[in-house]
Amino acid sequence: MSGYPLLLLPLISAFIGWFTNWIAIKMLFHPKEPKRFLGMTIQGIFPKGQKQFAIKLGALVASELLHFDEIANRIKDPKQLESAKPFISQHIDHFLEHKLKEKLPVISMFVGAGTLDKIKEGLLEEIDNMLPELMKQYADNLATKIDIEKIVSEKVANFSSDKLEEILVAIMKKEFRFVEIIGGVLGFLIGLLQILLSKI
Repeated sequence: MSGYPLLLLPLISAFIGWFTNWIAIKMLFHPKEPKRFLGMTIQGIFPKGQKQFAIKLGALVASELLHFDEIANRIKDPKQLESAKPFISQHIDHFLEHKLKEKLPVISMFVGAGTLDKIKEGLLEEIDNMLPELMKQYADNLATKIDIEKIVSEKVANFSSDKLEEILVAIMKKEFRFVEIIGGVLGFLIGLLQILLSKI
């Protein structure tokens, strides 16, 4: 073999290497539904194993990434409670200045600004004492009702095949591209090696 056909060999090998890796990546997601071909049933790896993938991902998220204890601790964090106080204070102001007149118009006529301030101060103090325990009970109650593993597993299992492909490709786009390029590079090197071996 000599001349241009010989020079084309690395390019052809590079194309074959890139194409086979491209096909392999596509077969991770396609065909989405089982297809019969030459007596065999063919389906994309991720669509075929989506339920098992969902179960394992749910277990991983619940055990390694998102413990409910961490969520509960954030809910009960004094800093989080402190950040809610301006909103509570604003809401009490609105109630005393507007809602009280609507709900109890007669009483509001005899309540001055100083009394309203005292009422607000008392309410804020009572809320300040009550809020930590209230949030603790709320977080503890959520812990009995929220199953993170189940939520994640069901969400992933119910994704459409298109949605699952979209998510995984978005996450691993660079890695998939790298695999395709490596296939082309290795194919090119194999083509060069074949040329060298043909000259020996």
